[in-house]
Amino acid sequence: MEKFEIKNRKGLKIVGELYRPENPIGLVFVQHGLGSYKEQVAIVATVDIFLKNNYIVINFDSTNSVGESEGKFEDATMQLHYEDLVDVIEWSKSQSWYKEPFVLTGSSLGGYSVVQYAEEYSSLVKAIVAKAPVISGELSFKTYEKFNPEVLKNWKETGWDERKSVSKPGLIKRLPWSHMEERLNHDLRPNALKLTMPILIVVGENDTSCPLDVQETLFNLLPKNIKNELYVIKGAPHTFREKDHIDEFKNKLDNWLKKLK
Repeated sequence: MEKFEIKNRKGLKIVGELYRPENPIGLVFVQHGLGSYKEQVAIVATVDIFLKNNYIVINFDSTNSVGESEGKFEDATMQLHYEDLVDVIEWSKSQSWYKEPFVLTGSSLGGYSVVQYAEEYSSLVKAIVAKAPVISGELSFKTYEKFNPEVLKNWKETGWDERKSVSKPGLIKRLPWSHMEERLNHDLRPNALKLTMPILIVVGENDTSCPLDVQETLFNLLPKNIKNELYVIKGAPHTFREKDHIDEFKNKLDNWLKKLK
């Protein structure tokens, strides 16, 4: 593994990791979700499976999160998360190991980013693995109304959503209401027909952040002549942490990659 540091378009440092197998067959970019980081257990599992299948892997900490990259969590937006992915890919194009078309994989907000990139630059993307991606701000809002109405109400009234980090005990993550307002500007559905590459969407059965019915709204809009798949992990929440859920995810991803041409 090689560590790298670059500056994004805002001048903030992005820290990432480059993995290069001996005989690579392709390249993949991995992006975590909101308030996550590159060492999160499901992200590491993703990296492991792509390496096992001989992909060069770029795994990086987005800015305005809780990893090594710069920025403040309260400044995080969907657009900035997406721009970090674009900036990492642009930097990669100048490197000797760069290959295209490449694979994109992301979780939650990172899932939104990789699908958005594929809609804009479909010729560069070989395939997508999206783990419970955010589909649109509108659907995010409706999901809060369904599963966490009191949280949504308090967030709007106080101007802040505060919660304890599960992966980093002691850390309090705070998001302003403007984060939700910015989300409402984003929607993957109108350009879904541009997604002409194979897509694997994985979601936990008990996901209450980006649930199955929300994933189906995008999946049902994808081109019908492509071998896409929507896979549900029984009993799993939004973020995979339990060994059984991680193992099932790894097995599914490994089998799917082996069938990818």
